[in-house]
Amino acid sequence: MTDSQPNPAPSPFDRAPDVFAADCPSRIILTHITSRWGGLILICLRDKTLRFSEIRRIINGVSERMLAQTLTTLVQDGFVLRKSYDVVPPHVEYSLTPLGTEASLRLEDLARWIESNMPAIMAHQAEQAA
Repeated sequence: MTDSQPNPAPSPFDRAPDVFAADCPSRIILTHITSRWGGLILICLRDKTLRFSEIRRIINGVSERMLAQTLTTLVQDGFVLRKSYDVVPPHVEYSLTPLGTEASLRLEDLARWIESNMPAIMAHQAEQAA
């Protein structure tokens, strides 16, 4: 007597990651690290450990709520390490994991490229608006 069990539905993890596939988890991760605040947080934490308030001071314009949400997401994804110290008042520090460091390097290169090309980008935008 053979045991015939139905095959489980295919999982996105059953095949190679493909960011162009609608159901691929890599697309979600791409969204996390290229979100409005995700990339800036990763660049901000490069080569340093910072507290929440220090990150907020460095990244102008991010609200406490959005910073907390984005940090939580980056911790869950394995890019950021959250270290909590059992002291009063509470003390929490954030730093990059090896995966976060690698992503940060790539994002920092892109950010520097954008900064160095801003005159050309702005000139093009002005042409398009005219």
